[in-house]
Amino acid sequence: MSVIYLLITISLIIALVFFIAFIKAVKSGQFDDSYTPSVRMLFDDKPTKKKTKDISKQKSTNKL
Repeated sequence: MSVIYLLITISLIIALVFFIAFIKAVKSGQFDDSYTPSVRMLFDDKPTKKKTKDISKQKSTNKL
């Protein structure tokens, strides 16, 4: 039973260390993105495919 308490304690310490590292990274501006908002309006429209008529397919379907 004491092993379970030890493992829970160690896992909480590790989780706390990762949480502190995450908070430090957020405060230092590591996750700030200054480029994407400036070009986001350029990528709003999804590209559309041009519909081209394939003459060879039309000829083969029109043969009787």
